[in-house]
Amino acid sequence: MNNPVVNAVRQYYGEVLQSSLDLKTSACCTLDSIPLALRKLLADIHPEVLERFYGCGSPIPPALEGLTVLDLGCGSGRDVYLLSRLVGESGRVIGVDMTPAQLEVARRHQHWHAERYGHAASNVEFRDGLIEDLGAAGIAPESVDVVVSNCVLNLSADKSRLFEGIFRVLKPGGELYFSDVFADRRIPPALAQDPVLLGECLGGAMYREDFRRLMQQVGCADVRRVRGNPITLEDPEIEAKIGMVRFESVTYRAFKLALEDRCEDYGEVATYLGSIPGHPHAFELDDHHYLETGRPMRVCGNSADMLGQSRYAAHFHCSGNRQRHYGLFDCGPTATATAAVGNTGACC
Repeated sequence: MNNPVVNAVRQYYGEVLQSSLDLKTSACCTLDSIPLALRKLLADIHPEVLERFYGCGSPIPPALEGLTVLDLGCGSGRDVYLLSRLVGESGRVIGVDMTPAQLEVARRHQHWHAERYGHAASNVEFRDGLIEDLGAAGIAPESVDVVVSNCVLNLSADKSRLFEGIFRVLKPGGELYFSDVFADRRIPPALAQDPVLLGECLGGAMYREDFRRLMQQVGCADVRRVRGNPITLEDPEIEAKIGMVRFESVTYRAFKLALEDRCEDYGEVATYLGSIPGHPHAFELDDHHYLETGRPMRVCGNSADMLGQSRYAAHFHCSGNRQRHYGLFDCGPTATATAAVGNTGACC
């Protein structure tokens, strides 16, 4: 494929970068954001896989046992192998990447990880392909429970096709959970083509509002921000080029559900049962829905569906129905603040 963006990214990650130490910014390496439980699992991942990791967050949601998970832009396979532990022997993890040098590292250690985890056979596979063309990579429609990606979607040369493909392969009720770099404005075209800025996950970073609009276009009316961290431009040359833009590493989640484009109030209440492994005290749906175990929270219709019509349904008691509508759900700053401590509810 003779696409300048694809070629630049493939060269940067296949030839220019030899380890995470070669990166010029913090955009692709915020390891301190990894939850402690997952951080402990890194000790069981091969050192070469860790060395060639260039992610920007920890896009690994809970409740994955026995599921099929797809990692887009898997690189050397760090997150694939983390997921391998979490889905268990009955689950399956597929990694897709377009950089042969990265995939070679990932495949080289499949047997090593299977033995390390006590699996009779490897439950992971790596496929060479473009994340915009999942069909060509052998991913069938509605065959995946969860799609994850770690600081890769910004590298896509065709983001509309990318997100359309993601929702095509997700099963109904499936989840997209990813971390990536976002900008507070549109990147000037000349800078968006700069090979170094592209490789550092800055040139292709989406303007937040354009991302929101794109998700609506592909049929996802409600995307939830889970957390975010500012990115520092520590390299003087990069700062001189693009220092006027503020970048942030953000983790988002979205579901393949028929949701409304606004948060509507139907008088529904959700109570977390505390049953998700590793999350005995609370479940964080997004950055303003912190559901404490056993504590009822008022939620909008979309939040109720995310909790009650996805794989999380078994872990929640949702009461109420859609027979009576009370208007827009209160999304004001006061409601958001109180939701953070579990008193009431608020949506995006």
